[in-house]
Amino acid sequence: MAMWVQPASAAALLAYEDGVRRAYAEAFAGPPWHEDPALAAGYTERLREDARRPGFRAALALSGDADEPGSGTVVGFATAWTTPAPFPATRAYAAVASLLGPERTDAWLVGALEVDELALSPHARGAGLAAALLESVTASAPGGRCWLLTSRDAEPAVRLYRRLGWRQVPAEAAGSNLVVFLGPGHPGLAGRTGYALDSGASGGEAVRR
Repeated sequence: MAMWVQPASAAALLAYEDGVRRAYAEAFAGPPWHEDPALAAGYTERLREDARRPGFRAALALSGDADEPGSGTVVGFATAWTTPAPFPATRAYAAVASLLGPERTDAWLVGALEVDELALSPHARGAGLAAALLESVTASAPGGRCWLLTSRDAEPAVRLYRRLGWRQVPAEAAGSNLVVFLGPGHPGLAGRTGYALDSGASGGEAVRR
């Protein structure tokens, strides 16, 4: 059985809604998230709204017969869109603004491509699918400007992002377990030293907004 990643329009992603819901539940049931699988239904409801955001893009990780279009089972997905101006204050955005401060938030994140979700079922990890999902949704980020937010406690995911060249932004506010990463081509930290932390091996993958 093959596994592969393919870009997906909003309509194509929503056509796989049941599989997306299942992959979401499986990806975030374990540590550090420990999310009740029943909440996955709420995510797919939010996804219908998110799919209408400017710059929305998505990718699917599928398992099955690659020669039979439409036969694949969803084992993971990624979504991204353009961060609007002014910078939002809903969901986790307020925490991000507190971590970076208003100047860096506006300069580095507004108008950039934000990766909202990157989820992969545990049984599909270790095959390079997370890296492929991330590349699929960020490859066309304007000027290389893309970013994501995750938890410091999501150690396998943090190691993955570092290995792929994503750079963790030093936080202005202490005491948070949230971390912001800028994509490898983002000009925000270009030419600066002291921001790329040690790399690790790839592991499980999950990113949260």
